Parts: sequence; structure tokens; C-alpha cells
Amino acid sequence: MKRKVQFAKNQIYHIYNRGVEKRSIFGDENDRWRFLQGLCLFNDKQATANLLWQLEKTRKEVNFRVLREYFQKKKKNQSPLVRIMADCLMPNHYHLVLEELIDNGITKFMHKLGTGYVKYFNKKYDRVGGLFQGRFQAVQVDKDIHLQYLLVYINVLNPGQLLEPKLKEEGIRDLGKIMEFAAEYPWSTHQEYLGKRESRIIDKGICGSFFRNPSEYQGFVRRILEDKKYRSIEHLLLE
Repeated sequence: MKRKVQFAKNQIYHIYNRGVEKRSIFGDENDRWRFLQGLCLFNDKQATANLLWQLEKTRKEVNFRVLREYFQKKKKNQSPLVRIMADCLMPNHYHLVLEELIDNGITKFMHKLGTGYVKYFNKKYDRVGGLFQGRFQAVQVDKDIHLQYLLVYINVLNPGQLLEPKLKEEGIRDLGKIMEFAAEYPWSTHQEYLGKRESRIIDKGICGSFFRNPSEYQGFVRRILEDKKYRSIEHLLLE
């Protein structure tokens, strides 16, 4: 079946998928790291599955530092398929903001990412069949202000649901706690935009020009949450 959204070079998209029957797609933190490894290593025109095997063979734990040191040691240059501008891993779904860099880049990248992770997950948990609820969903983000609101939604509002499950429907009860929780949540790119962490996975692209410094970004996040501006991008949310 042909997609309604047709991917094009230099265009930006919100990508989303969830577990089949809304089931968890991560059993533990190692699974989340494995997914992040895939984001990094599969974003290459060349085949990279053996790199994951090499890292898992030599390391019991893989994190941002290990990935950075690996590429520095090997002096390996990647030819990226997409620009990964933001991500968020939730218990039963994930969000990505991707810019297509080459023709069919998103399709190729998402195929490698999805196939690789499902094989890993099924082998680890001795299961068969699909893990995700069909193919990934995508919607184009064609306005800068909508992209800024989407960053807040993905980086902060999604993790915030772990504290306040009904915050989208009922509004945020304790904004301070939500902001504190999101700032410490390791499975979104909020820490990259706060300047607290550097990741080889992320290339902010145009998003890096929206805010002069992390403090300005944090102030923007607070205003958007206080004013509920994220409700103006419901057409981009896919859930």
C-alpha cells in the first residue's frame, strides 16, 4: 500500500511507531541502548549490522561514550541516510524527527532499524512475529514553529506522561516536577538540547538554530507547556 506521505530530500518528518497491541517494546535498559545503537549505526549507506555484533562482543554495556570512542578509534566515517534531529523512547512506542538526506533515505533507514531491532528482541525474548503495530507512521513538518512545538512535545511532554498519565487530556498539574523529570530522563534528546549531554546520534540541523543557548530553549519549553501551545500541532502527533 502506497503511503499518503511521500518522502523528499531536505524535508523533515515526525516518525512514530508503537508495539503491537500496545505492548512494551523494551524489556529493560539494555534494550533501549540497543535501539539507540541502531539509530547510530544503521544511519549509513553501507551495511552496518556487523558493527553491532562487534560492539556487543567486546562490550557488556554500550552507551554514548562507548559509541563515540568506537568511531574515534576506528576512524570510521559514516554516510548518513537521514539527519536524526530528535528522539524519544517510551515503554511501548518511540518518536523520531528525521530529515531525509538522500532519496529513499528514511525508508532505507527505518527498514534497517526496524528489522535489526525486531530480530534482536525476538531472539532475546524467545518470541516470533511482528513487534510493531504495522509499518511506521510519518507526517511532514513543514513549518519552523510547528517543529519547535514538536520538540517540546517529544522531548518533554512524552516523558512527562510517566508522571502524569493524563496530562495531555487534563493539562499539567505540576509543571516544575514535569520539567525536572524530563531533564533527567535519559531516553529522549531533551538533555542534548539542554546542553547536558552530547550524542553522536543527534544532528540538530535547523533545530540547532532556533535557540541561542540552552537557557533560551528551556524558557521556550516552559512557555509552550504553560500556554498549551502543543495542542496546535495535533495533526503532527500520529498517536
